[in-house]
Amino acid sequence: MMDRLLQLNGIIAYAVFVVVDLTCAAAGMGVPIFCILLGFFVGWYIARRVTVINANPNIKVVLERIFVHTAATSLFTFIVMSAVWGSVVPMLFDPNSDFANFGVPLILYDPKLSFIGWLVLMIFISPFLQVLTTVFGSHVTLLVWSRRH
Repeated sequence: MMDRLLQLNGIIAYAVFVVVDLTCAAAGMGVPIFCILLGFFVGWYIARRVTVINANPNIKVVLERIFVHTAATSLFTFIVMSAVWGSVVPMLFDPNSDFANFGVPLILYDPKLSFIGWLVLMIFISPFLQVLTTVFGSHVTLLVWSRRH
């Protein structure tokens, strides 16, 4: 069962990721906490897939493929977050916008600054956090795999 999962066609694997990432974004109601946590499992899958497909993997090739797949998955999360939160960016240019009652946490002194910080966090920082969790998951997987082989 596990070998069949690891030897999926690349397009099918990305399609499964798209469905799961969209589900995680929806489960977080637009806050990508579950997408970030998904990075640990995606990192495990990428590292295991690269080491299973290549009979004698070169570490340079493995790390390059991990980087490419990590960038692709994070780019998709960035696109999803841009679609979800990008529609409220025009509020920044509307002088009648009510940022205090929009629903984002008002951590900073000014509601508009808190809103801008929230948008930066959702659109830019959260895909980067997904990169970090994916790379961490893949490197831990490679560490465990290298000790076994």
